[in-house]
Amino acid sequence: MQKSITSNCLGQLPFAILISFALLISTLLCFDYSIFFHNPNSIFTFLLTKQETPFVILSDTTRLTKKIPDSDPCTGKYIYIQELPSRFNYDFIKNCEVLTEGSDRQPNMCPFLENYGFGLEVENSKGALSNSSWYCTHQFTLEVIFHNRMKTYKCLTNDSSLASAIFVPFYAGLDISRFMFGKLNETVKDSVGKDLAEWLSRKSEWKTMWGRDHFLVSGRIAWSYRRKIDNMSQWGSNFRFLPESINMSMLAVEASSWNNDIAVPYPTPFHPSKDSQILLWLRKIRRPKRPYLFTFIGAPRPQLDDSMRGKIINHCRGSRFCKFLDCSQGDNCYNPNNFMKVFQSCVFCLQPPGDSHTRKSIFDAILAGCIPVFFDAGSAYTQYLWHLPMNRTKYSVYIPVRDVKEWNPNIEKILLGFSEHEVLAMREEVIKLIPKIIYADPSSKLEIFEDAFDIAVNGMLEKVERVRELIKNGSDPSIGFADVDPYRYSFSDDQS
Repeated sequence: MQKSITSNCLGQLPFAILISFALLISTLLCFDYSIFFHNPNSIFTFLLTKQETPFVILSDTTRLTKKIPDSDPCTGKYIYIQELPSRFNYDFIKNCEVLTEGSDRQPNMCPFLENYGFGLEVENSKGALSNSSWYCTHQFTLEVIFHNRMKTYKCLTNDSSLASAIFVPFYAGLDISRFMFGKLNETVKDSVGKDLAEWLSRKSEWKTMWGRDHFLVSGRIAWSYRRKIDNMSQWGSNFRFLPESINMSMLAVEASSWNNDIAVPYPTPFHPSKDSQILLWLRKIRRPKRPYLFTFIGAPRPQLDDSMRGKIINHCRGSRFCKFLDCSQGDNCYNPNNFMKVFQSCVFCLQPPGDSHTRKSIFDAILAGCIPVFFDAGSAYTQYLWHLPMNRTKYSVYIPVRDVKEWNPNIEKILLGFSEHEVLAMREEVIKLIPKIIYADPSSKLEIFEDAFDIAVNGMLEKVERVRELIKNGSDPSIGFADVDPYRYSFSDDQS
């Protein structure tokens, strides 16, 4: 009997093997291979790039796929703040007396780091400002301001697996303020940034997208962290050339030529805590008469022969239509009462390049409803793509300067050529921009307006999501992410 059963089973074996093989082929053809990229429990390792910092999806791929209910208003907006050792941020504030302000008017940065990084509150507005929310805000404190705003962001999460992006509150600008104008060994200059990069690379959050979902903010221009030469006399650090830093995005008050640097507005002196304060200010600057056609506010650069700034100052001083405010005199450009009063009395505000392509004055002028006049595309048009309109002619005037030495300023004639109707239309566009270029007080919440912080965060979330989609589709996210764009500052005169 046993022999009969065995013999019968053996006889059916080839048929069973054939059926099993057919089922296996069918299963393989129907299998969803995307689980290797999406499944949180997958142990599949996928090498996408052969750069110095390879992109690897390790076993923890939860943040690429973790399901959040569709009804959650924070879907796709969650941000996780990477808690850093205090030596990467708060210690700089504690030891602010060693931070260089950049001029001989203030011994250090301490006064400017008060009040969430807004600086000291303006006590007497002298009629030039509205009643509250005005501060002596320094141009280099954005990283502190942004960090304090992020602490009250509506979609923060303590669960990094839910986060769409990781915010790294490194005070990079305050770090290099310790040695900006001093001759220190390059190892000392670069040490804190190098330590931060190594610290981040050991965290579990880093390995999900190998840092490409991480971003930080700088109160100084992005060029400050792209020192190519190791020389004690060279300015800045090499932080943005570190392999780990290359994979992160930086929001800075001025972008470099690298794609992973994004420009956001300089902080202005106005930090409202309520929508009503913004509305009050918008009404105020629509009313005043503007007795001057144009203004330039800034300090001369006597050491620079035939500079654009020097020619503009001479042109302004020689015109009865222009008001010049000299920033080298007293506290003219430190107290908002002084420079905001001048901006509000002028129709156009001249904005040549400063010590770099951009200037804080651009945003102070917009805040006053003064139409900016640019001479270099890199001062605004190719920089603040998230915050300023693509159609430049709606809110500004562009006077391209090809060769400064050969340039004979005819600014007055050009500006007088605009009709009253054109001026009013441009000013209204400028006034519409104001909520988008200010940083609100983190102690409360705006209900109507989105400010510069909101726009920057939304832009960063969209940027990270595009990278995430590339990964899900099996593409190499390193392509173009941190490339140099040699034409980033170029601009067609015909563009509008």
